[in-house]
Amino acid sequence: MNTATTYGARDHARAQEGATAEAMPVLPASRWPDPPEGVAPESMVWAETVAGGGYTHKVLARGTHVRLTDLHGDACAHLLLHNTFEPCERLNVADTVKVQWNAYLKSGNLLLSDQARVLASIVADSSGNHDALCSTSTLAANTERYGAGAPHSDSPAGRELFKLALAKHGLDARDVAPSLALFKGVRVNTNGDLEFTGGAGGAVTLRIEMPVIMSIANTAHPLDPRPAFTCSTLEVLAWRDAATSPEDPLWMASPEGRRAFANTADYLTARGIA
Repeated sequence: MNTATTYGARDHARAQEGATAEAMPVLPASRWPDPPEGVAPESMVWAETVAGGGYTHKVLARGTHVRLTDLHGDACAHLLLHNTFEPCERLNVADTVKVQWNAYLKSGNLLLSDQARVLASIVADSSGNHDALCSTSTLAANTERYGAGAPHSDSPAGRELFKLALAKHGLDARDVAPSLALFKGVRVNTNGDLEFTGGAGGAVTLRIEMPVIMSIANTAHPLDPRPAFTCSTLEVLAWRDAATSPEDPLWMASPEGRRAFANTADYLTARGIA
């Protein structure tokens, strides 16, 4: 099709309507062809596949469930969460680890903010390979290792992708805090060194405990030992569901968790949304 003229360019653009690709959002999300078991299509609020080297973001309400799936065994979902109302409050991976006495996150763990509140909880996990120690890759490190790290290169750095995602919400580089990585694991050996344990697919479901901006950079883990940049497609599905209450077993699972949920409830009640 000739795109040398404005009319030709318009016709070419309109001809793309309805075309699909391996990595793209589905709008509205209710049109997703295979909702999670027990989820009504009209409850879906986010349905997207993210290519390796891509990113995505969404503002999510309290009670929303988000399922991230490593479709082909080589996704690495680097995750940031910011308080929708006050983005200066964000996921604090160090506190998440310290407060729960656990560096190896799994189902039942909480994702805590720097204000000691629960931004999200892990309600299901069939992967078991995650990293709360290394954060994501940087422009300098990817450039040294792969020859490039810019967002639109063949080996984009996670930090650069996060800057693009957060810019859509009026945030900038100073808001890119250390992130959590899902589907690629790291362990500390007996010498205190970090060992990359990799991963092989699986899914993680998060329950959003207070309104957040969720940003995801799907890019190779900084400790991945393979010489070539390797990252495959990530599936992101989210649906409306009930918010956590004090009767939820997770609320009462530990003294630290009870305090964090109490802090969250206090904040949300004052805002009239709990």
